[in-house]
Amino acid sequence: MASTDQLIICEHCDCVYEKVTLAKHQKTLCVRCGGVLQRYNGLSVEQRLALSFTAAMLWLFANFYPVMSISMKGLKNSATLWDSVLALSQGPITFMAMVAAISIIIAPAFQLVLLIWVLSFALASRRCPGFKLCMRWLETLRPWSMLEVCLLGAMVAVFKLAGMLDVIPGIGLFALAVLSLLLIRIAGRDVRELWDIL
Repeated sequence: MASTDQLIICEHCDCVYEKVTLAKHQKTLCVRCGGVLQRYNGLSVEQRLALSFTAAMLWLFANFYPVMSISMKGLKNSATLWDSVLALSQGPITFMAMVAAISIIIAPAFQLVLLIWVLSFALASRRCPGFKLCMRWLETLRPWSMLEVCLLGAMVAVFKLAGMLDVIPGIGLFALAVLSLLLIRIAGRDVRELWDIL
């Protein structure tokens, strides 16, 4: 029997397996339910940290630059993510403003802060203070970070409004697109590998 460090449990059916070393583009699947157990990541701690800092800069661009600008008959208006949350808060569905703020602004920001904190210490091959709590929070925040849903909504709005108004995608929209991809890459399920690394 392998030591507990070398065991992996399927999160779908609780079947227990021994971990294996994966090559590029490989993944392991559960024999019982077909769920993904492991996936080759290929990112070093340095690369993860660099991508986390890049994502943090993109978060700033996505939140403080306009996502889109619209103009019609000389009138022009632009909106940031913060503006969309404020607009929701003034309508009849104020609760949705809080959910939107958490899922597109607050959760990704906390994810990035936690990742930078954990990876900064991991660079020196040490566990950060509160490592277990940080890793649990990273796992908890993952489903709450819905940047890709926001991005999809913004893209639909751009295409729908394009027939009626002049719509110009802003820097914030491009930053949001790249940030969504980066967060999936660095804060997805593969973040669990840090338990083994440290």
